[in-house]
Amino acid sequence: MSSSASKKHAVFITCLIILWYSTNIGVLLLNKFLLSNYGFAFPIFLTMCHMSACAVLSYISIMFLKIVPIQRIKSRSQFLRIATLSMVFCGSVVGGNISLKYLPVSFNQAVGATTPFFTALFAYLMTRKREAWATYTCLVPVVAGVVIASGGEPSFHLYGFIMCIGATAARAFKSVLQGVLLSNEGEKLNSMNLMLYMAPIAILVLLPAAIVMEPNVFDFVVSLGLEHKFMWVLLLVNSTMAYGANLCNFLVTKHTSALTLQVLGNAKGAVAVVISILIFRNPVTFIGIAGYTMTVMGVAAYGESKRRYN
Repeated sequence: MSSSASKKHAVFITCLIILWYSTNIGVLLLNKFLLSNYGFAFPIFLTMCHMSACAVLSYISIMFLKIVPIQRIKSRSQFLRIATLSMVFCGSVVGGNISLKYLPVSFNQAVGATTPFFTALFAYLMTRKREAWATYTCLVPVVAGVVIASGGEPSFHLYGFIMCIGATAARAFKSVLQGVLLSNEGEKLNSMNLMLYMAPIAILVLLPAAIVMEPNVFDFVVSLGLEHKFMWVLLLVNSTMAYGANLCNFLVTKHTSALTLQVLGNAKGAVAVVISILIFRNPVTFIGIAGYTMTVMGVAAYGESKRRYN
């Protein structure tokens, strides 16, 4: 690769990482703003808006922009497996959004950092896949850090905490389940095509759930939209960002190494915590910060141990 081409590639990767951070952190902060600061207390409907944007934009990206080639569903059983993944994915996103109604973003991210613990647990329970003992040992500070952070969290809310743990576990379960259900080489889908099929199924699940569990949502959204003209813009930007985060996740995974992705992912959570504290001014304690730091360090050590022993 020539010096000029190398520089262009470096600039492209840098811009991609900035966009990845911006969309992931942006959608998280906008979710928090809408759900707890703006009075838009409808996490199921909000998730449905995200999935609607993902369905439309995935179709445009694949069918018209040709970002990736279309991968067709080859059998009824493959469709049913994708539908199962979609429902688990719905549960994780809805749970995460519900938790943001009650918990500050900083604590939400601390709990979310325990994903490797649940991934290792489900991988063992579902596939009997074992890691080296050194790798499992690294999960101790991951869990201990969240326990410490919970004790030092001034805005702790039990229901929000349960929803956040549930969402984190569901996210890990979905990643393991995806490996099990789509293990056949001929049926594997990249994340872009998987989203193309999962998003419409998610809408079909979330629409009746929103009608039953959030009965006044449509009237409220219309009245709030008439009262606050910018609400529609916020909702549109938020939903578009949700798709942008998925697209950037795919592109960053494609153009960087697994180690780079791991380091960037750990740093992203820390950046989100700092920005959220600066914006929302939620109180933090030394114990809370120490607990979150311990969790992040445990996640980093877990990733390095897994890479070394695998």
